[in-house]
Order: sequence, then C-alpha cells, then structure tokens
Amino acid sequence: MVFLTPGVRLLAKGAAYVSVPVFGGMAIQRFMLRIYDVSMPTWAIVTASIMIIPIAGYISVFWKQVKDRRDAAAMGAQIVPKIPGKKFGNFDVVQRMTQAAEHGYPGEELPPWFDAHGPTLNMYIFYSDVFLTASPEYLKLMLATDFHNYVKGERLRHSMASVLGTGVFNSDGMKSLVLLTRTEHLDDSRGYVEVCIWFHRSITRPAFARNRISDYEIFDRHAQTVISQIKTRLNEGYAVEFQDLMCRFTLDTTTEFLFGTCVHSLSAGLPYPHNIVSTTTHGADSTATASSMAFSDAFFDALRGISTRQRYGWAWPLREISGDQTRKPMKIVDGYIQPIIKEALAKKRAEKMDEKEREGTSDHLEEGETLLDHLVQVTQDLRVIKDETDTTASTLTFVIYLLATHPAVMDRLRQEILEKVGSVKMPDQNDIKDMKYLRAVINETLRLFPVVPFNVRESVKATTWPHPDPTQKPYYIPAGTRIMYSVLLMHRSKDLWGPDADEFDPDRFLDDRLKKYLTKNSFIFLPFHAGPRICLGQQVCLLLPILPV
Repeated sequence: MVFLTPGVRLLAKGAAYVSVPVFGGMAIQRFMLRIYDVSMPTWAIVTASIMIIPIAGYISVFWKQVKDRRDAAAMGAQIVPKIPGKKFGNFDVVQRMTQAAEHGYPGEELPPWFDAHGPTLNMYIFYSDVFLTASPEYLKLMLATDFHNYVKGERLRHSMASVLGTGVFNSDGMKSLVLLTRTEHLDDSRGYVEVCIWFHRSITRPAFARNRISDYEIFDRHAQTVISQIKTRLNEGYAVEFQDLMCRFTLDTTTEFLFGTCVHSLSAGLPYPHNIVSTTTHGADSTATASSMAFSDAFFDALRGISTRQRYGWAWPLREISGDQTRKPMKIVDGYIQPIIKEALAKKRAEKMDEKEREGTSDHLEEGETLLDHLVQVTQDLRVIKDETDTTASTLTFVIYLLATHPAVMDRLRQEILEKVGSVKMPDQNDIKDMKYLRAVINETLRLFPVVPFNVRESVKATTWPHPDPTQKPYYIPAGTRIMYSVLLMHRSKDLWGPDADEFDPDRFLDDRLKKYLTKNSFIFLPFHAGPRICLGQQVCLLLPILPV
C-alpha cells in the first residue's frame, strides 16, 4: 500500500470535495444541452463549480457564527472574544506562538491577550474555534466537576496517534471495548467514556501504586551512574549538558522500572561540547552510544512534532505534505521498544498458567514484576502494550537548575536530607514524608516549570462558563470546540500566587502564603493534572529529585 503523508491525505480529501461540484456542473451542462439545446462552455462550468468551494466555506463559517450567537443568546450567554489577527485565518497568531516556542519561552505572548480580552479567548485558527484559558475555575470544570463533557476528542487523537498511539495519554470513547484496533470512535455516552478510562488506567495503575515505590534500588543505582558520569566529565575539564544527562537518567530508570530492560543511555557515554572532538570513548561502547543517543533524540523529536501540530489546528497536515514528521523518529523508538515487548509476549506464551493463576495477575503486580509483565497478562496486542508506556525528564533538569541558581535553597535542602536520611542510607516512604522542605522545593519547581505546560480538551455538548464578573453574562462554549488550557500560565499568575509569583521560593508552600493562596483554591496548582485523569506516575516523579542530591 502506498504511504500517504498527512498533507497528501488532507489534499486528497479536499480534491474529493472539489470533484463533486465539477462533475455536478458537467452533468448540468449535458442536461441543458439535451433538453434546452443550450450549450455552456466547459471552462465556465468548471470555474463556477470550483468557486462553489470557497463560497460554501464562507457560508459555513458565517452560518456557524450566526448559530453560535443565537444559541448563546438562548442560554443567556455571550460569545468568547476572538483575538483580532492581522493575517488570513489568524496565521500571525500561529506564527507568534511558534516563534515563542522555538526561540523564546512558551506562552510568553499570551498574558497580554488575557489582559485585553478576559480569562478565556478564541484564537480562531484558520477560521476554526480554538479557545484558550488559564483560569483555575475553568480548569476545574473541565478536569473535575464537569469532566464528562470534555474529552480529548478525535482531532487531538488523530494528530497525536503517530506517537502516542491508543494509550492512556491519548484515549477516550469506545476504544477500550475494541482492543485489537487502532481506530478509535468517540461515543457521546458518558458510560462508555468511563469504561475506556477505567480500562487504560486500571491496567497501568498497579505499576504506579504507592507501595511500588519500594523499588528505590533501581533509581539509586542509575543515580550513582549519573554522579560517576558527571565526575568523569568534569575531571576532563569539560562541561556537562545537564538536560541531556537528565533525559538519559529518566530513560534508563523508567525503561527498567516499566519494561524490566534498561536502554543504558547513561553507560553509553555523554556527548561532548559541539566544538570538542573526542578521541576516546573512555571505555564506552561507541555503538551503544550511537544507539542510545538515537533513541533519546528520536523520542523527543517525536514529542516536539506532535506539539507543533497543535498550534496549527486542523491545518497541521499541510505542514507535512512531504512526509509525516514523526514517522522517522518513531521508527527508531519502535525499533528499540518492540523487540522488548515481543520477548515478553513470547515468555508469556511459554509459561503454563492455570486459570486461577491467570485471573490473579490482573489486580496487582507481584514482587519483581514490571508494568510490561503485567500488561502481557491483560492483552497480547503488541500495539496496545507499546502505547501504554511513557516517560518524562524535565522536572529533574529544572530542580537542579534552580538549586544551582539558588545556593541558599540548595544548602537548606541538603541539610534536611542529611538530618533525615544521612549520606549513606537509602530513603523510605517515611523519610520522604518527613522531609517537608524537599517536598516544597519539588512543588515550587513544578509550579514554575510544570511537566505539561499546555494541554487540550474538546467539548462534547454546548455549555456555559461563568464570567468572573457576576454582573456579566457567562461565556458560551459550543459543542465540539477545541479548548487549550495552560497550567504554566496559571502557576505564574500574580493574581493567583501573589506579586512574587515569578520568583523561586519554596517557602511559599510552608509559610502563610500557603493558606492565603493555595489552601483557598487548590486548583491553582495542578502539576499532575486533576480529577479522574490525575497522573498515575506522580509518586515516581516526586521520588526522582531526591536521589542525585
């Protein structure tokens, strides 16, 4: 089967729409000639038929605006204000967001828009509604109190499926009932939505249970490798690219923790500064170095690809006419992951288990059992198993960066760790619970640098959001509307966190500011999401930063 790029598929779909009026016009031409003996030039028929497309598009956009105003009025609401762009389809808005993401700081252009238009606004990308908000009240509606009315939706799943597949991070709807297909169908039934989420989260939850964080040895062993690599590189007189190092540490720990097989990206050796030519690998396997670097680079290239797609709305395939930008990196990622999964599936088929033992494997993980071991007991679909795995690395990088730039915080944190744990003992749950300043440091890092700064939902049914000014009409949210929300902007709002919201100060989670801001409204702090889809791996994420300190 010939591979069609996302852009080619979109253009082919458009061509099909164009062909309908063209063939219709030619049929009218034949009819007029036969019945009325009136001949019309073919070029006129084709031109008129093609012109129907933009005219129909304009009418469709205009009619939706009229309908939304009418429906909003019927619900006693007002339309969400649009950003007044200067280019066709608000393309300048897309350009500004892309420029900030690639050369500045994500979302830095958005606060002035909120100041000008209110707590939610319509970016109206290529004449399609794309709402944007950073209001805790609206996030609470989407993630908790009215959770069932906001799904990831078919458009988001389509744009992310090439990387996230059908896994827990890209699922809702009927998918849980059709395990052996990647094609997903969104059913409006709330019952089906709940069943889907239950399936994905129930089969992965055992790996992230609190008592599973007894696997400290895995994290500690890789942390020692990190420290060894840092010492070796610094002794050579060269700097360490710390973000790359933390990506490798996270890849190694999570692949071993989840798969039982480590990618060994740390032991393969670290990259040198771009202007340095290394004459030795210091005992590292150059083949392993290239393989692990390729895996790491490919994984994050794929994530960047799907992130860029979200900024272009429905038109993102037009950027990928020449090829799917995630296809090449995901081929590298799959080349590493799939052999591991196939080996686990072969191991399961070789084992002879009676029905009683088989039934007992779906509720919890046995000692030494990995997430992959558990998944192969639930399903033998290789695609479902692969899509249920994921990893993050940014929190560690930001923790170390902030500690390096705030030595007083570093000294205080180190003192607490030495007092509670010492320099040799491996920490346990009670130790971590007692280290309140450690938790404050991690929370403050996650506040300033949340792992997922932007996210997307889609409304199922038309609804309203209350206006912050009770004298104003609520905002109308049409059915099927994409809604982007930013935890990053919410975490840095001075209205929500006080005048020092941009400053790194872990004490805000310990002093009077905790009651003044966070206790009063817990939804202003959502580093691990909220509601039924709260992050399953948050205990692991909170554990990691203690180990290299």
